[in-house]
Amino acid sequence: MNTERSAQLMERARKLIPGGVNSPVRAFRGVGGSPRFIESGAGCRMVDVDGNSYIDYVCSWGPLILGHCFPPVMNAIRAVLETGTSFGAPTEREIELAEEISTAVPSMEMVRLVNSGTEATMSALRVARGFTGRDLTIKFEGCYHGHVDSLLVKAGSGMATLGIADTAGVPRAFAETTLALPYNSVEAIEAAFTAHGSEIAAVIVEPVVGNMGCVPPLPGYLQAMQALCNQHGALLIFDEVMTGFRVSFGGAQELYDIRPDLSTFGKVIGGGLPIAAYGGRADIMSRVAPSGNIYQAGTLSGNPLAVASGLAMLRYLKAHKDVYQQLDRAAARIAAAAPEGVTVNRVGSMFTFFFGTGPVTNWDTAKTADTARFNAFFHHMLENGVYLPPSQFEAGFVSAAHDDEAIEATVQAIRSFR
Repeated sequence: MNTERSAQLMERARKLIPGGVNSPVRAFRGVGGSPRFIESGAGCRMVDVDGNSYIDYVCSWGPLILGHCFPPVMNAIRAVLETGTSFGAPTEREIELAEEISTAVPSMEMVRLVNSGTEATMSALRVARGFTGRDLTIKFEGCYHGHVDSLLVKAGSGMATLGIADTAGVPRAFAETTLALPYNSVEAIEAAFTAHGSEIAAVIVEPVVGNMGCVPPLPGYLQAMQALCNQHGALLIFDEVMTGFRVSFGGAQELYDIRPDLSTFGKVIGGGLPIAAYGGRADIMSRVAPSGNIYQAGTLSGNPLAVASGLAMLRYLKAHKDVYQQLDRAAARIAAAAPEGVTVNRVGSMFTFFFGTGPVTNWDTAKTADTARFNAFFHHMLENGVYLPPSQFEAGFVSAAHDDEAIEATVQAIRSFR
């Protein structure tokens, strides 16, 4: 492939933007080489500035369940664009989006719209602390909940890719409010509650981890977590920024039949535009200002363009739930084509190929993967027109736009890897 223009843009970007990118994993540091600068996307494909076409399995890190430039979504954005881009005042569509979210996810009795997954998790933690009057949070090694200071302890995603254990710039006092435990260990949670039960405000978890690669919960794990939270008066927070509306219409909490106290959703509720939400039990959320004394605000919260996009996507998914069967079948075909010696973790349309390792159930087992072998696989796929997440420790995503032709081309590219 000719990548001259992308290389030129990266050289130009490095002079003004840290590392040349506005989010670390985009830099290809995990796999080597230079990132491809994307010019456009349509359906399941992206085209870079050099004219190379790729079948896209990043899908803007998950939210493009219906693919790039899905016509009903694009039409909704165009219609609202004619009326204005931001008002800093309430609009009717914000209520409609909250209604759609609450209907699809019954635990979301009340909803507050924000602008990013980081903002949603940051706000949910503040609400949990304000509601319980406690300070400690349990999180899990390899789970990433945005760049919130207190949650960047043994985080996954770009920190795992770059080998950064704990980021600089987080005061020790903030980090000390977080207990980082191994994922999928009920015993570790029991021990933490035995030692600190009266101090723990919340347990926050990716119910299906997507930020150390795709790692599903073991049977009974989430149920045990909820029981311990109930026993000790802590709140259970599901971070569904990746899993929401993706692993099922009602998210992971529908898939595993769990009703958390609070949940966070990211750009998936905006069809890929910048928006997010947190919410949950009405008695908890009624403590958020202006109803209560837990403050959170944002000028662009409920941005008209993102709200319109999200409404179009959620309403389409609600009317076409057979999409999820299609997604599952497509992802299963990709998983079945995995090279020999690869562990495949998959939940619905989320998947990861872990190279040279046994079962992957937590961060300790994920980090034993052969990253050099993954890097070779990544570049092989890229040269064959298949765009995977540029890190062993990120999940890939299938969209409804991945038709039989695209899936077959992907399978053939996988099978040609040596």
